[in-house]
Amino acid sequence: MEDLLRVLAPQVLGVLTRRFGDFAAAEDAVQEALLAAAVQWPEEGRPDNPRGWLIQVAQRRMTEEVRSEQARRRREDRVAREEPADRRSAPAADTADATGRDDTLTLLFLCCHPALSPPSSLALTLRSVGGLTTAEIARAFMVPEATMGQRISRAKQRVKASGVPFRLPEGDGWAQRLDAVLHVLYLIFNEGYATGAGDDLQRVELSREAIRLARAVHAELPDDSEVTGLLALMLLTHARSAARTGPAGELVPLAEQDRRRWDAAAIAEGVALITAALPAGPVGPYQVQAAIAAVHDEAATAAETDWPQILALYGVLERLSESPVVALNRVVATAMVHGPEAGLAALDAVGRDPRLTGHHRVTVVRAHLLEMAGDRRAAAELFRAASRATASLPERHHLAIRAARLTEPGAPPD
Repeated sequence: MEDLLRVLAPQVLGVLTRRFGDFAAAEDAVQEALLAAAVQWPEEGRPDNPRGWLIQVAQRRMTEEVRSEQARRRREDRVAREEPADRRSAPAADTADATGRDDTLTLLFLCCHPALSPPSSLALTLRSVGGLTTAEIARAFMVPEATMGQRISRAKQRVKASGVPFRLPEGDGWAQRLDAVLHVLYLIFNEGYATGAGDDLQRVELSREAIRLARAVHAELPDDSEVTGLLALMLLTHARSAARTGPAGELVPLAEQDRRRWDAAAIAEGVALITAALPAGPVGPYQVQAAIAAVHDEAATAAETDWPQILALYGVLERLSESPVVALNRVVATAMVHGPEAGLAALDAVGRDPRLTGHHRVTVVRAHLLEMAGDRRAAAELFRAASRATASLPERHHLAIRAARLTEPGAPPD
């Protein structure tokens, strides 16, 4: 039920925002409808039309608010005629929105309005479109939950005050918001593919929703090479999802995955998209990341991976998008091509970046390189330290197991 509500929430929010023109009030109404569903559905059973049920309940909440404001009397009367307030049962069909129209893409661009700062756009979109809770977003931004709640509230009020109509942008409006939209979709996908905290390694419904929205943006802008690159990157990465977990939900690293479980159709589509996008130019970071993912996916086995090509692509990516995470990935590629000692030397330079201070990923990479170099005892100690530092339970267990394997009786000496 939680997954279903997460998917339906932005659709219902889009319907109410289009109908009432008040994003902030609509968001509040949708949250109340979701709460009602979480309480009633387990006891009374899921309605035949969950989307229509949520629209009707949220709309009733909005109607009550409209009644309290004289300036909105005419709109309230119209809505009341369309959907009587005393109807309590869910409709057999989506009569609350007979068109079946999905406004999620419009909602996405609304959340990325130029009136908002990039952090506010990201937070608001992750809440309204991605379905993440305020606590989850606060954790991603590494700020207190109360601070993030205030940021999201202020962002909603700015959108309301801007008076922007609820429709897709026109003309230059696309360019003004596109970078933010693509970045938000990238973050939503990553949170789904590799959840940063909690019991689950993946939240597949988030990844699938990000892919759906990326397809919608691509349909609007088919000639934009970075839009194509992002869609290709998502497809090529998501194709491995089924093989990333074992029977007990444990993390399976890329080199150990059963590649027969990878989604061949998604890989073929992603490769075709990035192959078409790269020559069209200009080349951007999403295209380069997609090219790296394609090299991994096209290797029949881990041993056949073209690491020199991946290392070269990471060099290009660093020039396009300077990022400590990219730098860490380049370190691993360096070790795969030139040996662990070269990787450790590169890691020493990268590790001086203040943005990586205390980050457990640096510890994981160093442990991996030390294991490659044969220093099993030091690698085990670092794997244990990284295990204690991560908020993801599957990753914590995986790192603890790696440490145990390096120190178990009968393990080869250093």
